[in-house]
Amino acid sequence: MNETQTEIQTPETPAAPGLARHGAFGFPLHPSRAVALGEIHARPAPSISAPRALIKLCFMTEAGSTVDHAALAELSRRHGAAPPDRQARHHTIQTGKGSLRWERHTEASTYLWEGPLSRRPGDLPTGHPFGEEFPPPGTLIAGVRMEIRKHSPATMKLVDSFDPATLCCSLVEGGLAVVVTDFRQDASGLTRILVLDKGMTPQRTGALAQRLFDIEIYRTLAMLGLPLAQRLSPRLRKAEDQLAELTHRMRSIDAGDAEPLLDEITALAADLEADAASSLYRFGASRAYDEIVHDRLAALGEEPVTGYDTWLSFLERRVAPAMRTCRSVEDRLANLSEKLARAATLLRTKVDVAVEKQNRDLLHSMNKRAKLQLRLQQTVEGLSVAAVSYYVVGLIAYVVKGIDPKRFGVPDTAVTALAVPVVVLAIWAVVRRIRRSHSDG
Repeated sequence: MNETQTEIQTPETPAAPGLARHGAFGFPLHPSRAVALGEIHARPAPSISAPRALIKLCFMTEAGSTVDHAALAELSRRHGAAPPDRQARHHTIQTGKGSLRWERHTEASTYLWEGPLSRRPGDLPTGHPFGEEFPPPGTLIAGVRMEIRKHSPATMKLVDSFDPATLCCSLVEGGLAVVVTDFRQDASGLTRILVLDKGMTPQRTGALAQRLFDIEIYRTLAMLGLPLAQRLSPRLRKAEDQLAELTHRMRSIDAGDAEPLLDEITALAADLEADAASSLYRFGASRAYDEIVHDRLAALGEEPVTGYDTWLSFLERRVAPAMRTCRSVEDRLANLSEKLARAATLLRTKVDVAVEKQNRDLLHSMNKRAKLQLRLQQTVEGLSVAAVSYYVVGLIAYVVKGIDPKRFGVPDTAVTALAVPVVVLAIWAVVRRIRRSHSDG
């Protein structure tokens, strides 16, 4: 290899030290590149040819992925397949004439069985693996039984077996298929869906089946937010009444009596924050699931069949009000929390203003006391100068008497009298100097 050539590192080529792998032209790979590129291939649609039966179960995995993996491992061993890796999110097991596809979601896992269906309309699917021996990984939240049959006058008569009150029938895939359901549960507790194939390819049939499964499962998961919203709604109404009563009391309460009211507002705010925190995930998940349902319905491209409801119009009437209720409760929680925060802030401001007023009055009082102390100090200083001068002049008088100034023709009383102003001025100067030194310090 000459100097102008570049070595292209293949997956088999050892990576350079410090790098996990190399991609095209030997460049280092981003650690999340494989996940980002593989996500679009994470849910491959099965290739299905009519007639075919499909059963999909969705389990809530409250116990975590450990129980889910244990159930899947047991199911794999039963059918002679190797269990998946613990980090796997997809797994397929061959079950004789059919297959079983497992998929892990954020809070649930799904099991899709695909197998043969009797060619005679009305026959139930046989041979599915969900019997007494199947170890459920959690609680069942949704179950769908789908029959994919060739379109014919005989299979069209199966539409009459659905509940006419909630029957939905429409053309999809550019008129290549008829999809029928009533969103009711049969004797097995499964929602029944009928797909009549007018000439779709197996790939398009599998993609259509996947979208229909998603609509039913995700709309069920989206509805999990409704019971929570219904439980929270009375509590929110009570909290709103409490907030109105508290804010009414705020207008007439004195700042000194605000502490009990502030405690009540804080306690109410804590309860609301707890409700908001506990419902945050559920409402967010319901909103995300509802968006997925709308995406799948839009991808169907439904064409109405005369005399029947479309899936989109039916779900808009039945599911949309529940989602609006969830959003309403979520918005009420947020708005009520903001109002409580504002009320607490206003009350604290009122208390702070009262405290500032008290501090101002206290400083004014301290200033007056300081002035009085200064005047008293000045009075004491004047008295102290007089007292000290008196004692000093007395001492001078004793000294003068001892010297006997009469021999010089000056009486002792005159000397004492002359000493008085000198002593007073000297003492006053000394006291003033001491006071100035203290002031400078």
